[in-house]
Amino acid sequence: MMANQAYRYRVVDVFTERALEGNALAVFPDARGVDDATMQKIAREFNLSETAFVLPASRPDCAANVRIFTPYKELIFAGHPTVGTSYVLLDEGRVPGNRERFVLEEKVGGVPIRVEAGKRPMIWLTTPTIHYGKFYERKMCAEALGLSAEDLLETTPQAVSAGNPFVFIPVKSKEAVDRSWLDQRGSEILKDGNAEPVMAFVFTPTPDGAYSRMFAPEFGVQEDPATGSAMGPLAAYMLRQKLLPNGGKKRFVSEQGTKMGRRSLLHIQLAEGDSEQGVEVGGHVTPIAEGTMRI
Repeated sequence: MMANQAYRYRVVDVFTERALEGNALAVFPDARGVDDATMQKIAREFNLSETAFVLPASRPDCAANVRIFTPYKELIFAGHPTVGTSYVLLDEGRVPGNRERFVLEEKVGGVPIRVEAGKRPMIWLTTPTIHYGKFYERKMCAEALGLSAEDLLETTPQAVSAGNPFVFIPVKSKEAVDRSWLDQRGSEILKDGNAEPVMAFVFTPTPDGAYSRMFAPEFGVQEDPATGSAMGPLAAYMLRQKLLPNGGKKRFVSEQGTKMGRRSLLHIQLAEGDSEQGVEVGGHVTPIAEGTMRI
């Protein structure tokens, strides 16, 4: 990369219609010439949950290639960067062909995007393939989160992933969600001797869907205001455990980030036939700022 090059970026708030709520995202609409190590340094500089870098797609069926970094590492897939980057590409007229349906290339593969028309268009992604991992002891999860076992639902916590390793821990109330916390000691408890870090997704079922928080300190994200990559696995887990609202609504909402002052509304649409695969995750995007970084 040449020294003192100028790269334009935009900052958007994702999964919200209100400025300074939702999950903030920095997007570099043209990151050609930025190497991997510099992308990681830029993500650390912004210190947001994720920073996205747009490159030309290597696949003919994709509108763009999107690289996604937390302050600590690159991710193969993430929800709010996918939705937020889609908004930026659409807003700048950089989506060739059909602007209502297109595909973004990410490390996980092609991620289909659908734009739902409206006064404030809602952008939907289709969750990659969902995989189920091991079950976790309720008492161990409670200890990791600073809760008591009585705070948790009887449903057994489980690891479920669509590219990122979440442990889903259902609790009895919003108050218990708000009291939960995951520090380094809690992370070690959840890892249970394994080397790979995990992310803790704590939630309680609500009439509208779920009220939740997500902690990922070993990824450089102490708490995430909105976790789109967790929504497909959350829906699949709730479907299997019969925790969906109103007897199994097809479309519902997960409220996240409220405790940290960044309320986010993540919309979830189950696939036809209540399939655990093909879950869509959607939300609104609010533009906040733009600027130029010289590196």
